[in-house]
Amino acid sequence: MDPIQKYFGFAEKGTNYKREIIGGLTTFLAMAYILFVNPDMLKNAGMDQEAVFVATALAAAVGTLVMGLYGNYPIAQAPGMGLNAFFTFSVVLGMGIPWQTALAGVFCSGLIFFILTLTKIRETIINAITFGLKMATGAGIGLFIAFIGFKNAGIIVINTETALPGLGNLHQGEVLLSIFGLVVTSILMVRKVSGGVFFGMLITAVVGMIFGLIDVPNKIVGSVPSIAPTFLQLDFSHIFTTDMLVVIFTFLFVDFFDTAGTVMAVAAKAGLLKDNKLERAHRALTSDAIATMAGAVLGTSTTTSYIESASGVASGARTGFASVITAILFIFALFFSPLLGIVTSAVTAPALIIVGVLMASNLLNIKWDEIDEAFPAFLTLILMPLTYSIANGIALGFITYPIVKIVRGKAKEVHPIMYVLFLVFLAHFIWLK
Repeated sequence: MDPIQKYFGFAEKGTNYKREIIGGLTTFLAMAYILFVNPDMLKNAGMDQEAVFVATALAAAVGTLVMGLYGNYPIAQAPGMGLNAFFTFSVVLGMGIPWQTALAGVFCSGLIFFILTLTKIRETIINAITFGLKMATGAGIGLFIAFIGFKNAGIIVINTETALPGLGNLHQGEVLLSIFGLVVTSILMVRKVSGGVFFGMLITAVVGMIFGLIDVPNKIVGSVPSIAPTFLQLDFSHIFTTDMLVVIFTFLFVDFFDTAGTVMAVAAKAGLLKDNKLERAHRALTSDAIATMAGAVLGTSTTTSYIESASGVASGARTGFASVITAILFIFALFFSPLLGIVTSAVTAPALIIVGVLMASNLLNIKWDEIDEAFPAFLTLILMPLTYSIANGIALGFITYPIVKIVRGKAKEVHPIMYVLFLVFLAHFIWLK
């Protein structure tokens, strides 16, 4: 057995090079859409699109490589969907915080995540937040992302007479292209095609070029764009304001539980759990924290573990070697920046909607028959798209939860940390809203 096989434990995991390489390639194809969706999202925050493309690829490569070499898990990482929407629409556009300060917030959340991972505080926090609110947060982010997708597609527009959302002009070419992309991507997902979202975007872009809705690029492969516009642009000068503390908590909260859930789900699918426990869990979480800090330095929103890694596991991946393969592919992707020009909002909108659908599946895990669980969860998930803010949804859900529990006579069931968060968010709305 060669040193590589020994290091990754091929024999113990019952795998080989072929299975790991195929698994790594499959995971890359399943999540490659983020290379184009993330820059398209963050450009709305005033960030340089080409620099964000490079930052996205490098953050994914670094995070995935650390997960593979240090964590030895077949789990890939990249800037997270939902967190990039929160970064752009809630923090920068909604709260008026410069993107440079927002990047500093991302870095701080990663640093706190890293510290928590080294201590037993991690388990305390996991146990403190009710399961229903965790699920509602994920589902609410899904609804928020889907709403952005429908809006970017032009399927939903803001009615000028009522100032409320309404149906857009379904006869416009770009709108029809988005609808086509949504149908095609849905079919690919239903047929369980690996990389369905990515290939859906590719087909949509090609059809857009055929009908003259998208300009045909002069080339496909080109030089790597400069990362200078986003690299080391973090601004810590206003990091200790109340607004930023709420932002940092939201980054941390979403990343923390999203990572824990993803790692457990992928590990379970790979048969890597022993007695329902994850070995080297701290290494997986540490890898995620490092990836978040690295991504902030490079110039992108929170980097997190991707559930799409399960597709690679389904194809045979069992060790971190598959993650190394995925990381290498992200490096190669740096040379495909000319394709950014064909990935318009009409092309990325279907991907946002489909990802929203997948995240909304968390609704199944909420106890809808218990009003003291259902009401806070409902407020959390519905207020995210209605207030156009993930932070508002989380805050109002966390404020409501202790209140309904107290009224229900279940005050002792609420963890003390939840009461602390109740006071923090309540103060936020009283003094800053």
